[in-house]
Amino acid sequence: MAMNFMNLMKQVQNVQAKAMAAKGELEALEIIGESTGGYVQVLYDGQGKFKSIKISPEAINPENPSSVDSETVEMLEDLITSAINEATEKAAKEMSDRMKKITGGVNIPGLSF
Repeated sequence: MAMNFMNLMKQVQNVQAKAMAAKGELEALEIIGESTGGYVQVLYDGQGKFKSIKISPEAINPENPSSVDSETVEMLEDLITSAINEATEKAAKEMSDRMKKITGGVNIPGLSF
């Protein structure tokens, strides 16, 4: 009986180590989504977390992209990034608050958000 328990614990530790390695790999993974024509690109990690946005001057002024300076593009990218990050944080907090209400504050593995 003790030997089966030891084997089970070893298996659990192996699964935990593999899960942590996979999590690290997913965090380092970069996934790019592009609009038609590639005028807007968004970067996410492998866990679906927003990282950044890149906007081409053509997306802002298709008739005269050279009229759009790089500072304007960077400011717009920063504003959009800030808004997305704020919304993501609010959504995560809302999900966490609702799960706490459902579970009565008890942490149930697999149900955490």
